Amino acid sequence: MNLRQLTYAVAVAEEENFTRAAERCHTVQSALSHQVARLESELGVQLFERTSRRVRLTPAGRTFLIHARQVLDATRRLEDEVAASSGVIRGTLSIGTISTLTGVDLVELLAEYQGLHPQVDVQIRMGMSDRMLDELREQSTDVAFLGLWPGEDVAGVEARLLCDERLMAVLPLGHPLAAAEALTLAQLAAHPLVDFHGGTGPRRQTDEAFAAAGVPRRVQYEVSHVDLIKAIARRGLALGLVPAASAVEFRDQGLAVVRVRDAPRRRVYFAWGRHPTPAAAAFQALVLARLDAIAPVADPVDG
Repeated sequence: MNLRQLTYAVAVAEEENFTRAAERCHTVQSALSHQVARLESELGVQLFERTSRRVRLTPAGRTFLIHARQVLDATRRLEDEVAASSGVIRGTLSIGTISTLTGVDLVELLAEYQGLHPQVDVQIRMGMSDRMLDELREQSTDVAFLGLWPGEDVAGVEARLLCDERLMAVLPLGHPLAAAEALTLAQLAAHPLVDFHGGTGPRRQTDEAFAAAGVPRRVQYEVSHVDLIKAIARRGLALGLVPAASAVEFRDQGLAVVRVRDAPRRRVYFAWGRHPTPAAAAFQALVLARLDAIAPVADPVDG
């Protein structure tokens, strides 16, 4: 058994296809198939069920995949740690972020980071905070920028507060409520609303706020990105709630932004796993150095 065989087998498992796995590993299919068959022979088990349409893991294959990934990750980690000891940061940095990130300029951070560490491959993915928390705990994501409601558990990871802010209402400029100094959740609930998908962290945040106020509401549009909230509100299809710092930008994009008296709040965190790779540790140090120069911001918009 060798690392090449493990790499080939993991590629087959993830691609569910020998041809795509061979392309991914930059080899010919016959060579890859031979090495996988040799690995199965050495292990004395069948790792894959092969059909004309797809390749599936056997129960033994699923067990193999867990440990093979650990071995390959440990090997890459070893190589990166040795390089870091001589002052070279390389490897992969996986960053998760919410679509309504406030408190830092991620693009500026990335530009500075890549200037310092050009050998690091950076991967960025937008997602929901609850899922990214799980990925940090599982070490499948290195660092993440999360939006959580006050009191939400961040156990299992390290985290630093970026800002604490309320949500604000966004409306089309011609809406009857657009000129109000402040609104209530009850006033918003009288109109169609746009919000994130049910079961996600941002949605639970607003669901709990409306429930605490004793206000039933109708979410007509469920979305996965704040840009859709902006577009739907601008067209007058529904009203939305967005974080205060994001609302500042919305004001410059043809939307009215109004304070909500009983609005929910959210906290934005920079979070990282407890066993960072050299690439992740370097990014973490850069972010924390920037945060040390500023204080967490609460309610950047008051009306």
